[in-house]
Amino acid sequence: MNARSFDSAGAPRDVLDLRADPVELTAALIDVPSVSRDEARIADAVEAALRDVAARIPEGMPAVTVERIGDNIVARTHRGLPRRVILAGHLDTVPIADNVPSTRGVDAEGRDTIFGCGAVDMKSGDACYLHAFATLAGAAELKRDLTLIMYACEEIAGEFNGLGHIAESHPHLLDGDVALLGEPSGNVIEAGCQGSIRVKVIAHGTRAHSARAWLGDNAAHRLTGVLSRVAGYSAGTAEIDGLTYREGMQVVHLESGVATNTVPDEAWAHVNFRFAPNRTADDAMAHLMEVLAIDDPLIDVEVEDVSPGALPGLDRAAAAELVAVAGGVAKPKYGWTDVSRFAALGMPAVNFGPGDPAYCHKRDEQIPVEMITALSDDLLRYLTTEPGITPAPS
Repeated sequence: MNARSFDSAGAPRDVLDLRADPVELTAALIDVPSVSRDEARIADAVEAALRDVAARIPEGMPAVTVERIGDNIVARTHRGLPRRVILAGHLDTVPIADNVPSTRGVDAEGRDTIFGCGAVDMKSGDACYLHAFATLAGAAELKRDLTLIMYACEEIAGEFNGLGHIAESHPHLLDGDVALLGEPSGNVIEAGCQGSIRVKVIAHGTRAHSARAWLGDNAAHRLTGVLSRVAGYSAGTAEIDGLTYREGMQVVHLESGVATNTVPDEAWAHVNFRFAPNRTADDAMAHLMEVLAIDDPLIDVEVEDVSPGALPGLDRAAAAELVAVAGGVAKPKYGWTDVSRFAALGMPAVNFGPGDPAYCHKRDEQIPVEMITALSDDLLRYLTTEPGITPAPS
């Protein structure tokens, strides 16, 4: 449960009970506002709660360490167990839309449900991961060492991403055998992720009155060849570890025009290429440029974003054991997530969190209680099953 206490200066502070039912912990986390770049309050509460866990480790058991890096918290066990599992989740949310504090009611299907900003993306996943760490950090039943990472600024530009900052400044904290990211996946493992490239294609022309169009050079017309080639692109597929990733190339933004009686002197389009993780970013860029086939000196290409994909790594034992505990079902992740940062370190990484991602960022963001409980149970069973042994299904 989330409560308020007071520090030595008399200022109020949030108190989180990480051993509470993860359903209650989900509501407590939602009730602490944490819009991107304003995560200090929730980071304080999570840090204090994890330090309390570390202080309660039984005598004679290796200590649990807790580190604060900006508004990012990293807690680790040090048992010397045969595998290390990373549990990662972001603490920030999109701007609140009159949906904090949380409420509890029933959804359209009559299920017991928690409503609130971050319910799906991703405070329910955070709750499951925090609860698992707090429950098992000092328990003899734990069969895998744990690294818990709660980080800031996932919902905004990558330059602010807390996980990226940790990877740059403290890369040793990301060492592990498999990484789980609590992004909503409907309680099904979504392995790896596709890569993404976004470019801006800019055509230049000469402005003129449309009544004397021969005096101008229509930039929008100059851009049509590129648009037609992208529109005619045939998306490929790639089979990796038994999962089928489907690529796509789309014009996602298009602008031109000065006035309704004027030949435009500039036109531009954003083109987004989502590519399977068996392509490197360089290979994907080369393929994109081949499709665009620009040979016009009055058309420029500006690269705005390149995000490499992440191979699923389901052929690795640490990942295969996780798939087994989740019922043997895994799906490909078509969108890009922070699992890519772990894949860059050579580690298999999956998205594994409760909730329907279709509710992310919505005013009526919601998570059925049963999904939180089911994922928490799967996670605890996985972490308490000896590596090499197939966990019993739920």
